[in-house]
Amino acid sequence: MSAIRALRHVSLSSSRAFAVRGAARSVSRAALPVFAARAGPVSSRAFSVSARRFGEGASDVALAQKLGEELQYEKDSASEAEPEFVRNFKAQGVWEIVDTPGNDEIALSRKFGNENIRLMFSVADIQSEQEADFEQGEEGEQAAEDTPVPSQPIRCSISVTKTGTNGAINVDALCQEGAFLVDNISFYSDAAVGTELTAEADWKRRGLYIGPQFDTLDVTVQEEFEQWLRERGITDNLSTFIPEYADYKEQKEYVGWLQQVKTFIEA
Repeated sequence: MSAIRALRHVSLSSSRAFAVRGAARSVSRAALPVFAARAGPVSSRAFSVSARRFGEGASDVALAQKLGEELQYEKDSASEAEPEFVRNFKAQGVWEIVDTPGNDEIALSRKFGNENIRLMFSVADIQSEQEADFEQGEEGEQAAEDTPVPSQPIRCSISVTKTGTNGAINVDALCQEGAFLVDNISFYSDAAVGTELTAEADWKRRGLYIGPQFDTLDVTVQEEFEQWLRERGITDNLSTFIPEYADYKEQKEYVGWLQQVKTFIEA
């Protein structure tokens, strides 16, 4: 189970923006390839037993070739150098990026006084955006070209612990359109229960009170929480970086997937 989804399923409704909203980030992505049934007869390429390579399947060579073409296209389209927006983010020296190849989740961590702050998000939301865009195109409901396309919200799980003090505050939020939208703020008296990404910790969290919906709190309490989060770096700049990095991460993982599958087919 995804660590973020294990920490909390975040509702997409009843959320309140607390960061300064930036300009809408329009993301244009290629439609995902699909298998479509063809009406007419399909000519097939004959593979003799002597001409086969790799496994015993007649389609192995053709599939490996197509994977290789897609892999080469992706490599030619992308620069091997780290993007400038990532270099600039790291140069600020505020957040450390924890990005493990093969994982679909990214963690940003930092120290703030005696506090340890961790923010986690996943590329799964980028994949959901691709599926939504494809379904929209199928139904013929695409927006006009001059209409800004809103970015898909990305779920974020923020945890705050203190060195030498037990307990943890967890914030469930959405990152969209240059703003963080808080869903709820939970407190765990046991920091391990609130922050560990294990099945045991997840099981313990399920039976605990997670706090009120954020937008049901008194407005002045909401405003003070918003300021509290901004002081810890949960700002509009960070909300702009997260969708960009999720897109960059998803592309890296896709290229790696192509290479691994091609290698397996050819073995």
